[in-house]
Amino acid sequence: MAVFRIEKTRDYTVMSNHHLRNAGLSLKSKGLLSMILFLPEDWNYITRSPSKICKDGTDRIGSVLKALERAGYIVCNRMRDSKGKIMDEQYVIYETPHPPDTGQPY
Repeated sequence: MAVFRIEKTRDYTVMSNHHLRNAGLSLKSKGLLSMILFLPEDWNYITRSPSKICKDGTDRIGSVLKALERAGYIVCNRMRDSKGKIMDEQYVIYETPHPPDTGQPY
């Protein structure tokens, strides 16, 4: 009887490959989403944090986040003050595209 042994490595990530097969996403979008999905839960998820571990700056990362938001992989909730100024942004990241919330019941 054949015996199979698997040598498992450490520090690997298991994630959905849906975004990797999405032809509508740029290579930078796929890479940033992959990087976000493999980061630990306690990571400081602000726009400046990914720029610390990759060579792209915050402006480029911000534009890629907007592209992922348009594609449905990221939903951004913007909190505004009484004058309409954005005070905070909360991002929800999905492994597969999420339809936009229109605010209307089904």
